[in-house]
Amino acid sequence: MTTKISESLYWSFFSYGDWNLYIAATDEGLCFVGSQNQPFEELTSWANARYPGRALTQDDKRLQPYAVELTQYLQGNLEHFSIPLVYQGTPFQEAVWRALCDIPYGQTRSYSDIAQRIQKPAAIRAVGSAIGANPILITVPCHRVIGKNGALTGYRGGIDMKTKLLELEKEPHQA
Repeated sequence: MTTKISESLYWSFFSYGDWNLYIAATDEGLCFVGSQNQPFEELTSWANARYPGRALTQDDKRLQPYAVELTQYLQGNLEHFSIPLVYQGTPFQEAVWRALCDIPYGQTRSYSDIAQRIQKPAAIRAVGSAIGANPILITVPCHRVIGKNGALTGYRGGIDMKTKLLELEKEPHQA
């Protein structure tokens, strides 16, 4: 993964079955996966905060490789994304996001597990905040983080989306 900042920001509307969301990429890779069934404003608000002054350009062809892997994942045919990811956050946030990518498909971890993983065991609340700021849902699998007691807790895409993703990963593979 890279933190290189691109001058271009491209977007597309991704739709597969009940899944409808916006995705965005720089020239270097996927940088945003939106929440299920949220309006375009979710993307524009994020883009204005993270890439101020950069125009969003719709480019379905450029975003096709990302849409293909998201589709394969939602079909239950992909466990590991190979597409390049680009995120920009604080060093702490980026450490948390990298740790999320290490959670195996079909498994979950607690917030305290992630805090331990990044060697900041007392930073459980900060880990939660960093997870909430994850711009690349699904591909940076913050849905795999649950409460220590096993409860499903906050998720930018909503608990319904989190539940669907966790259920998808428990289903037998069709690959």
